[in-house]
Amino acid sequence: MPKLNIQALPKVSLHDHLDGGLRPQTIIDLSKEIGHKLPADTAHDLENWFLDSCDSGSLVRYLETFVHTTAVMQTREGLIRVAREFALDLAADGVIYGEIRWAPEQHLEKGLTLEQVVEYVEEGLTQARAEVQAKGGFLRTGQLITAMRQNDRAQEIAELAVKYRDRGVVGFDYAGPEEGFSPSRHAGAFAWLNEQLMPVTLHAGEAAGKESIKDALVDGRTLRLGHGVRIIEDVFVDANDDSKYAFGDVATWVLERGIPLELSPSSNLQTGAIPGIENPQMADHPFDDLYRLGFNVTVNTDNRLMSGTTLTRELELLTDTFGYDLDDLELFQLNAANAAFIDMDVRTEIMERISDAFLDAQ
Repeated sequence: MPKLNIQALPKVSLHDHLDGGLRPQTIIDLSKEIGHKLPADTAHDLENWFLDSCDSGSLVRYLETFVHTTAVMQTREGLIRVAREFALDLAADGVIYGEIRWAPEQHLEKGLTLEQVVEYVEEGLTQARAEVQAKGGFLRTGQLITAMRQNDRAQEIAELAVKYRDRGVVGFDYAGPEEGFSPSRHAGAFAWLNEQLMPVTLHAGEAAGKESIKDALVDGRTLRLGHGVRIIEDVFVDANDDSKYAFGDVATWVLERGIPLELSPSSNLQTGAIPGIENPQMADHPFDDLYRLGFNVTVNTDNRLMSGTTLTRELELLTDTFGYDLDDLELFQLNAANAAFIDMDVRTEIMERISDAFLDAQ
């Protein structure tokens, strides 16, 4: 069978960080303008530095690289350029709907307000959508406004998300160091978001396991699990029949309710989200196990710069590793579209575009 042209197929991206998807040359250009010192001088060397730094197997070290990307996202010009290029790169990869998550509280060092940074990012995304449309393409985007779990601004950021819900924002995210920073710290903010009917997704099941996922579901009231890969730790092989599985209470809840998992295969390998395996390879990722067991899996990039990846590449890696075909890839995209925090009419159009294109590709 000829190799699938996955890049040409329409795709949906749910877990993609704005400050993790900058072009290396853009970081260099903007750093020169503000006098920020970088660990490399050329786009090629800088790209390799990010990849090497993020392959440590530690989420903490992985997150440290963001000091260089957020540094150049503190001005109107920087935010607009980064957001515009981010969305254009999505479209070039065949993404027709992308949710862009980012933390406004990390972009105030030059005096901008929370409201300004949200508006500037949306301005960049709007420019990109217009450029794609002018060339005959199709791209829809939605911002996921992120609160950093180690800080104490969750209520303020939640109110910001709700304020801009009809101006580009589609949901709320909760990110940062998972260990030691339970969403129970900000349970009031999540209860308020629930009252406002604002969709929520939380990072959970990446640097911590079952209890963190449970906290996300109970205290965070999350509709999706950002990563959620470690839910596999609550799935057990029958001691007498390795073709049978038993599920713990948290895994049962996630499985039976179809809670979407925002899996990011390459990133999960980099950040140590698959503990107990030294130098894990894609075949060690539980993606296929979760898929075959009936979990609601989606495929994502997390941070395209840090992982040197695209959504196309992630799908190619999974296909090469686990032998997926067009039907599998279509299901992953439909899962993501169904899980997206978008209006029903937009979701319907996106799903129709996916189904029509995959049918044509048969």
